[in-house]
Amino acid sequence: MFKFETKLSSVLVAIIVAAALATAPAAAQTATTSTTTTTTAKPKRPLTPGQIAARERMKKCAAEWKATKAAGKVEKGMKWPQYWSACNKRLKGAAT
Repeated sequence: MFKFETKLSSVLVAIIVAAALATAPAAAQTATTSTTTTTTAKPKRPLTPGQIAARERMKKCAAEWKATKAAGKVEKGMKWPQYWSACNKRLKGAAT
């Protein structure tokens, strides 16, 4: 009797798993569709003067980095984050 119950329970588990897998894509698609239609985008805030200045400094430093790297004049071991830090400090100092 115990052997029969074990086989029966494993068959039931297999049926439940198969049913869950068969309905999962439809449920996921419904959830995705409903969230995208009900979500509304918040209006973006305008950038602050400090943020605008930081973005301009980053663009200038990126152009310098590309030129310096293309010329092969980058210090050994220096990567973009280190270059950006030094360049940002230099440009901030020049602005004040």
